[in-house]
Amino acid sequence: MLNDIKIKTAKPQDKDYKIADERSLYLFVKKNGSKLWLFAYRFEGKQKTLSLGPYPDVTLAKAREMRDTARKQLAEGSDPGFIKKTAKNERQDELGNTFESIARAWHAEHMANKALSHSEKVIRRFELYVFPYIGKMPITDIKPLDIIAALKLIQKQNILETAHRTLQTIGQVFRYGVQHGKLERSPTADLKGFLPSRRVKHFAAFTEPGQVRDFLISLDSITGGITVQNAVRLGPLLFCRPCELRMMRWDELDLDNGLWEYFVGKVKKEHIVPLSKQAVELIRELQPISGHLPYVFKGGRDPKRPMSESAVNAALKRLGYDTQTEITGHGFRAMARTMLHERLNMDPHHIEHQLSHDVPDALGGAYNRTKFLKQRIEMMQVWADYLDELKAGP
Repeated sequence: MLNDIKIKTAKPQDKDYKIADERSLYLFVKKNGSKLWLFAYRFEGKQKTLSLGPYPDVTLAKAREMRDTARKQLAEGSDPGFIKKTAKNERQDELGNTFESIARAWHAEHMANKALSHSEKVIRRFELYVFPYIGKMPITDIKPLDIIAALKLIQKQNILETAHRTLQTIGQVFRYGVQHGKLERSPTADLKGFLPSRRVKHFAAFTEPGQVRDFLISLDSITGGITVQNAVRLGPLLFCRPCELRMMRWDELDLDNGLWEYFVGKVKKEHIVPLSKQAVELIRELQPISGHLPYVFKGGRDPKRPMSESAVNAALKRLGYDTQTEITGHGFRAMARTMLHERLNMDPHHIEHQLSHDVPDALGGAYNRTKFLKQRIEMMQVWADYLDELKAGP
């Protein structure tokens, strides 16, 4: 029989060896000095060995207790090794069935073709607001109240929009789990109406001629590199979405004919932006700087990537503007939409088409990239000339 002194003083030898205890329990001493408990047994005529764990993590008393449990299982007609393997597989299944493991699998699959910035935001929301509370829970055990507890913590920080987005992505993870056989029903179905409605957010914008004139004059004192300067100056002229502007590529441009053609949104519909003479001039100024690169507005750190999504708003802030209450890169769209209609009497259908909004026509067609193109070419030049006249004053 073994005792603690014998176990501690057992020294490694040139070869691995065993020291017997009792009732088929052994201490297996490896030549590297490590020690492991083994239980030898026969089941259905076959000699087998059950590993009980390393010493000293598993003490002599614990090893004997585990041996006695295995002997009882044998007496009941069960294979201790099979029981241990089954329990291990169940534990691994449980670990792979947690909300966090399924959320990360969903994220890897769902975000594969999404923009890196968006993908990082989604997983960061999970890591901040969700994983600490339900991440380690098996997805089948999560109840609506568990999700509510996590969402309430976000609400307390007065970031309602984040709470809505978080609930939306939690729901997507549960649907992913249902589709992959991890659970039968999503608990988020019972949370409809739990969060207060989103507040309608209007992007800050100038819509009065005097405001626009002052703003255009202030651009003469803009700081920063010419890449960002021209991006800010192009914003009012093109009134496209800020993300579309910063992602402008040289291979999308036909400067000789004054056209920019690219794909918009998740459905990747083609869109054409007529370029006024003023816009073409600003873009040509950037050719010596980024004409050999993919993007017109090259990134500051990596020239092969586009400039930062915050670059335009940062430039506006340096000019002294509050991007929450006065003007923002996205606000150029509202500015153009309002003033083209109210000040220049442009056809709303032409404006909406230029904004790449879906505008159903009498035949049910929602969008056509070349529709009203001639009128839009004229409109964009009239708009650019109008901005120049505003800046020049009476």
